[in-house]
Amino acid sequence: MNITVGGEKKDVKDGITVSELIAQEKVETPEYVTVSVNEEFIKREDFDARKLKESDNVEFLYFMGGGAR
Repeated sequence: MNITVGGEKKDVKDGITVSELIAQEKVETPEYVTVSVNEEFIKREDFDARKLKESDNVEFLYFMGGGAR
């Protein structure tokens, strides 16, 4: 099955979950990643259950902290 991950076309197994994709893509600090599928944010507690479908567009997002002095 073909999906897009971070703008790059990928061939992945049918029915791969968000959690499996995170592991497969070797996402750094997965405990801090936010995932969107087709511009919809996926709740962390749904990563194991959410299966991806053909042509899904997946983005891994990291929110950086910072502040003013």
